[in-house]
Amino acid sequence: MDDITKLVRDCSADMISLRRDIHQRPELGYQEERTSGLVRKYLAETPGLEVTTMTKTGVVGLLKGLKKPDETESGPEKSPSPTLLLRADLDALPLTEETGLSFASTTPGVMHACGHDAHTAILVYAAKILSTLADSFAGNVKFVFQPNEEEVGAYAMIEEGVLDNPKVTAAAALHLWAPIELGKISVADGVSWAGMDHFKIKVVGVGGHTGSPHLAADPILAAAQIVCGAQLLQSRNIDPLLSSALVFGRIEGGKTANVIPPEVELEGTLRYLFDGRDDSPSRPRTKFKALVENIAVAYGTKAEVDYYCSQPPLTNDPKMASLARQAASETLGPESLTAFLNMGGEDFSEFSARVPSVMAMIGAGSVESGAIYPHHSPKFLLDERALPIALEWLCRLALAYFKNPKAVSAMTD
Repeated sequence: MDDITKLVRDCSADMISLRRDIHQRPELGYQEERTSGLVRKYLAETPGLEVTTMTKTGVVGLLKGLKKPDETESGPEKSPSPTLLLRADLDALPLTEETGLSFASTTPGVMHACGHDAHTAILVYAAKILSTLADSFAGNVKFVFQPNEEEVGAYAMIEEGVLDNPKVTAAAALHLWAPIELGKISVADGVSWAGMDHFKIKVVGVGGHTGSPHLAADPILAAAQIVCGAQLLQSRNIDPLLSSALVFGRIEGGKTANVIPPEVELEGTLRYLFDGRDDSPSRPRTKFKALVENIAVAYGTKAEVDYYCSQPPLTNDPKMASLARQAASETLGPESLTAFLNMGGEDFSEFSARVPSVMAMIGAGSVESGAIYPHHSPKFLLDERALPIALEWLCRLALAYFKNPKAVSAMTD
């Protein structure tokens, strides 16, 4: 047993206890006051950390490595100290928990149904472990506890300067994942989580009596055609070798059976495992908007398309991914490695779009523990044996990065 394994084993029970505390008292995005306060308390008790608060309920702990940098490098071209950002998410979901756990949510209508409670506990203890090893690396670690992941809180933290002072040179995160069995770790090169656009469509027509439909412009009929016709985006407008998913999650219009309403609203998500920026060849946002607007016109109505929450695909930097696989092999052995692409959205993608980054998916599913339900389900469970695995992986990755941080920068310059 090496030092990292022993340090992880020594704190595992406390880490799981912290996870259960957070799970029992979940908070929605930008409301994570208690969770944020708990994180600040733990970080303040950790030697060597400078703790600050930003982006409402976000917390950042800065650890400066004590090992002296390479003294052979000097002059005006000397590189700044490498700074690795490690990120966890704080927020819960608006769900009523149905797990029956002894530490189930005590907050009505709010639940940690995606693993963010575990991510937070893991990063707290990564800070504690790496602070004891600060004399073994030259550089800085930023422990970033991000609010509101479900609605792209990462972008707000970046806008407020979380990548600066000191300047972040690489980033890493993990996601416990129940669809992957316990004992497996997925680290893919390139795009590993989908880009995502939340959209809202307002179809405006002319209301009227259902007995005189020819005198109205029926937005319900147009909306129905939009739901079906917009699927052409995937079958005729996007390369079939590129993965995408277009799903409508809400349609609302009208209040009674014999009245044609003046407007209908629809909401949904557009997801894609490729570069979907508006200046890219596929341009799914632009094509979707044009398709919807033209269908509406064909039915004598008008469609207004609004993208109100978007994030790019999460792209793993090849060199960071290589380090992550190395850390996984050291943690569980090379047989633990697997590859899992995900059509879910993850706003860590905002970091990966700006600095060399990697996110690993740590297997947390098992029939034995009942961890068989999908993320965002009211019955969602994690096998807690995944937490020590994730903690060890994260610490090993951080130390591996500081052994040769310039190699990561060179891959992406």
